[in-house]
Amino acid sequence: MVMEMLRKEGWVVGRSAGSHSPVDVFAAREGRVLLVQVKNGSARIAAEELKELVKWAEAFDADAEVWHFKGKGDLRKRRVSMARG
Repeated sequence: MVMEMLRKEGWVVGRSAGSHSPVDVFAAREGRVLLVQVKNGSARIAAEELKELVKWAEAFDADAEVWHFKGKGDLRKRRVSMARG
């Protein structure tokens, strides 16, 4: 679902298979990079996982967001890091 949403917005999208990394979805558009960690239901992002996501964003000069699907179409996006460039 996340990948489809981003593609509709014109992003080129890939995912981290099995996703045991802090990044579930990688996306690029017009020279920008977006890293997304996806959570569902009551799942929360651990502090250490959040730190690692920010570290990856800084390494790739990317924006990083946590997308939390709460259910019944309720999606909350939280920007946790912004690209420098």
